[in-house]
Amino acid sequence: MSLRRNVRDAITKICSKFTDDYWAKLDQTKLFPTELHATLAREGWLGICIPQADGGSELGIAEAAVMMQTISESGGGMTAASSVHMNIFGLEPVVKFGTEEQRKRWLLPLIAGKERACFGVTEPNTGLDTLKLQSLAKRDGDHYALSGQKIWISTAQNAQKILILVRTTPRDQVQKPSQGLSLFYTDLKREDVHIKEIKKMGRHAVDTNELFFENWRVPAADLIGKESEGFKMIMHGMNAERILIGAEALGLGFAALRKAAIYARDREVSIGKTQGIQHPLSDSWMKLEAARLMIYHAARMYDQGYTDGDYSNSAKYLAAEAAFEACERAVLSHGVIGYGAEFHVERYLREVFIPRIAPVSPEMILNYIGERVLGLPRSY
Repeated sequence: MSLRRNVRDAITKICSKFTDDYWAKLDQTKLFPTELHATLAREGWLGICIPQADGGSELGIAEAAVMMQTISESGGGMTAASSVHMNIFGLEPVVKFGTEEQRKRWLLPLIAGKERACFGVTEPNTGLDTLKLQSLAKRDGDHYALSGQKIWISTAQNAQKILILVRTTPRDQVQKPSQGLSLFYTDLKREDVHIKEIKKMGRHAVDTNELFFENWRVPAADLIGKESEGFKMIMHGMNAERILIGAEALGLGFAALRKAAIYARDREVSIGKTQGIQHPLSDSWMKLEAARLMIYHAARMYDQGYTDGDYSNSAKYLAAEAAFEACERAVLSHGVIGYGAEFHVERYLREVFIPRIAPVSPEMILNYIGERVLGLPRSY
């Protein structure tokens, strides 16, 4: 517990340098938060989960969740969290399955903040069904030629590297859909691919993109593990990602609740004394606290080696739902002024849709719990 408190105190100190106005300005100008990224790198936080042997701190997902919740809760929300999210656990496949040479070549620049990475899995016609990916990689000597399209890739405009999942064997030539998928970590050079930014409602400072590529030559040395093992590598890190996304949502919910309580209490004509304002905010606090317990229970179980997705999916679901409700109530508690940008709560509401929808929808989590935990028939 003292370690997590130390993490929270240290991250709070760093984030205190970045004010609400700073984040509002980045949201308007759509400029990437390079200052936060650089500060966290300089202070050694980008390697929080990476083993000490590879240059990191070798802390657990529980400590990483504290870090991401605190970053989001500081007022930076999903903008701040998303600027470093991929660094925190996105390269777990490299840590677990990469060679010593690959880990040395890839992890140290990421930890030092010299390189940023993005993640390419989702495709326009497959949605959440990763097993139906169509982008193809064909071996050509000491390279692979990659052709296809990816979508919903965060930070591709600012990243130097990409972790990308593609087929090395067409789907109609494998016995099981999970076979034939391979994972690469490689340079993202603009002359090799076409990156198209997606316009969206929030988190404007951190870009979201489509990626198009045709005969993109990727070195065979950038293949992680062996061909056809990519799906299990991706699945290895998904539970941790759910926990971290939930922690980020949690922080955003608490930030919104804090703004609402301050406004309700300090307004010239106080509205905090009315039950119509007080009760919804109190209800949100209890739901956020309950979600917090689930987040850190899931993180503790993960750090102890528990690999099923029931706790991590539940944690993400509860945190995202509680955060969404808290952000909505924060806007409503401010009245019409909450619709304006001055008090920042409208920005929080725009951003909280991200953890509510991604990386997996609430409906799919309910499907997962129904089928995998309760033993009910598949419903979709």
